[in-house]
Amino acid sequence: MHIPESLQDLADSEAVQFLKRPKTITRIIAGVFSLIVFSSLLTDGYQNKTESSTLHCVLNSNNVACSFAVGAGLLAFLSCLTFLALDAHESRGGSARFKTAFQLLDFILAVLWTGIWFVGFCFLANQWQHSSPKGFLLGRSSAKAAITFAFFSILIWIFQAYLALQDLRNDTPVPYKRSLDEGGVVLTTLSPPSAASPVNTPTAGPNNLSYASSALSPYLTTPKAPRLAMMPDN
Repeated sequence: MHIPESLQDLADSEAVQFLKRPKTITRIIAGVFSLIVFSSLLTDGYQNKTESSTLHCVLNSNNVACSFAVGAGLLAFLSCLTFLALDAHESRGGSARFKTAFQLLDFILAVLWTGIWFVGFCFLANQWQHSSPKGFLLGRSSAKAAITFAFFSILIWIFQAYLALQDLRNDTPVPYKRSLDEGGVVLTTLSPPSAASPVNTPTAGPNNLSYASSALSPYLTTPKAPRLAMMPDN
């Protein structure tokens, strides 16, 4: 199948590659789940009873339950948007210190949101069990949707924490490298000759002999014999 060049360029673009990342897909799904939780209770979560016109939460008339779900869903949705923007900044290139701090913060928040959604799911499910089945005419489907996607949010944030932990493990620390050329000084390492690679001994000859003697340390040279001076006769 022949793909037009324009579509191929689009598929190879940075935006498409960014959207295909598992972490990006997970954040988008987590944001959608959070949006469903707080929007369902925000629109139909407050209803009036048959004998009263006052609005109450459909979850056992407990306004704290609806407020918790709406607040947690809204904050989680904003958190997903914020980290999507930070992911885009990281993919374009950043310092190693920024990447390490960002990955650590991502892991901590993913674990924190996992705990929040677990507590929220248990709280909402408990309030729904104690709710009267005929207390409200509307809002039952919205309450069920909020509870269901609160449970799905636990799973998606666990997977998000797993991805963040994998990034932390794969991010090997970069050793600090000091330039050896600072100040115009170049440091070189000379290894001593080993037995496997003997030094080539020069051939016989006056020039070669002087070269071999100069290669030795000045402290190891053979001392010269003293010369005898002839004293003139008086």
